Amino acid sequence: MLVVQTHALGSDTDGQAAAIDLIRERFAQVQQQPGMEGLTLEMSGPGLFAVRARATIQEEVSRLSLISTVILAVMLGFIYRRGRLMLLTLVPVLSGTLAAIVAVGLVHGTVFGITVGFGAALIGEAVDYAIYYFVQSGRQGVGSWREQYWPTIRLGVLTSVLGFGALLFSGFPGLAQLGLYAITGVLTAALVTRYLLPQLAGPGVHLHDGASKGRLLRPLVERATMLRWPLLALVLVSAVYLVQERDDLWQSDLSALSTVSQAEGELDARLRGDLGAPDARYMAVITAPDRESALQAAERAGAKLRPLVEQGLIGGFDTPARFLPSEATQAARRASLPTPEELRERLRSALVDAPLSADRLQPFLDDVAAARGAPNLTRQDLEGTGLGLAVDALLMQRPSGWSVLLPLRPSAEATGADIPVAAVREALAGSGALFIDLKGEFDTLYGEYIDEAIVLSLAGFLAIVVAMAFVQRSALRLASVMLPLVMAVLVVIAGLHFFGVRLHLLHLVGMLLTVAVGSNYALFFDRLALGEALDDETLLSIGVASFTTVIGFGVLAWSTVPVLHAIGVTVGPGAVLALVLSAAFAVRRPAP
Repeated sequence: MLVVQTHALGSDTDGQAAAIDLIRERFAQVQQQPGMEGLTLEMSGPGLFAVRARATIQEEVSRLSLISTVILAVMLGFIYRRGRLMLLTLVPVLSGTLAAIVAVGLVHGTVFGITVGFGAALIGEAVDYAIYYFVQSGRQGVGSWREQYWPTIRLGVLTSVLGFGALLFSGFPGLAQLGLYAITGVLTAALVTRYLLPQLAGPGVHLHDGASKGRLLRPLVERATMLRWPLLALVLVSAVYLVQERDDLWQSDLSALSTVSQAEGELDARLRGDLGAPDARYMAVITAPDRESALQAAERAGAKLRPLVEQGLIGGFDTPARFLPSEATQAARRASLPTPEELRERLRSALVDAPLSADRLQPFLDDVAAARGAPNLTRQDLEGTGLGLAVDALLMQRPSGWSVLLPLRPSAEATGADIPVAAVREALAGSGALFIDLKGEFDTLYGEYIDEAIVLSLAGFLAIVVAMAFVQRSALRLASVMLPLVMAVLVVIAGLHFFGVRLHLLHLVGMLLTVAVGSNYALFFDRLALGEALDDETLLSIGVASFTTVIGFGVLAWSTVPVLHAIGVTVGPGAVLALVLSAAFAVRRPAP
């Protein structure tokens, strides 16, 4: 069993990866020695988890992006039949992705891996704008497209910006990054489509036979109203089910977002158990202005915790004072040692009638005399030893002083990994130590983030409703646009929960995405309420755009990364439902 401390910070995944590679390289050299062929290496720890998480996300993003790109290329190739159109369709997507990464990097200083993964899926919405342009402008030209269709697309972009804009105010850094990424990417893709793409494409670069392909979708749209009652029944059942299960919808455990597998967690627990090391869930934290005060405070806290160990309430605790006592304790221990003359006299009295002569214990007397005059043990004396490693892990210098960590272990008889929190808090009262249940604190903080995200999402949805009401100026048209989106979200949530999925933060992001992409479809069908007919090119553009969205986000459902999987299983079916519901419940007014 080896405990390794890296010079690289735990957040430095490159440094952690280099340390892991070095360990494996040295172990491979050991295996080549005679008799060592059967050795195996098992590693665990936060640094290893971070490196594996980064590698997993990179691998998943690359693989799933390739799959979705191939599928979209085949589909667009069948629709466009022109390679130049396919390449030009990528311009808004690539522009939006690049701008989003730059914006997040400038604002947050770093771009989380999961943000990049989310951005890879955003291609499903950003590619829609180019599809709308090339398909819809085929018969009428660029000028007519800008006049007739761009206002609808622009309103759809506004709904996306308002929905994700609420996430910018989140205290959860990941959500704030996703919000900024989505807003920047969508805005850039839309603006590039509006102002740059027509210039790059030039006149006449559009789809010429879109009407013939779009005509195949017309019977489906005309018969969509037949689905109203079955869909209403499905929505009603979903709503009743969600009301009944409302107390069990959300996952309150932060581990729902973790990429650490059950096998990796079990290995980590087993290795920690073999070492007798705590899992860092429970600990007492002490702050002090200097090292000596910190060690003295650690000794006082240790004296409070020791009775709990003797009573079997906790299994034990770690403290740097065990390896590096305070100067006051060292001085007291030296002062408690008797003088050589006093010790010699005590030995003579103790060894009367004993077969051992007191003179034979002279080395012991010399050691005690040396200990009485020895200097204090310092951190420098432990340099390069395992004890120094333990002290550095538990005693840390901060800009404002020193911090001491006292990790606590549950007793062997404890069920699970729990300890009596109330008893520990009572024992540490007045010692200056703050007891922390890290898992409990993280779960509480995560629950607060969920509550905050729900409030922000509702605020974003309300902003969308207000913007729609201002533009449409009709309660009936507003209902025909917004209700299908709400119903789609309700059905998806109910379906996920019915199949055993408990919601977390990224499912909430998926709901926002469902509203964002679904609003584009609903707004096009809203043109029927004005007595306008949806021509065949428009129907084709909606069909192709919805397919790209489902593929772009749906492939994430096959991801092993929980956060990417959550977006995939939410947006994939959500986009389909939004399209079907928008077509079924669109208000149809006869053309004048």
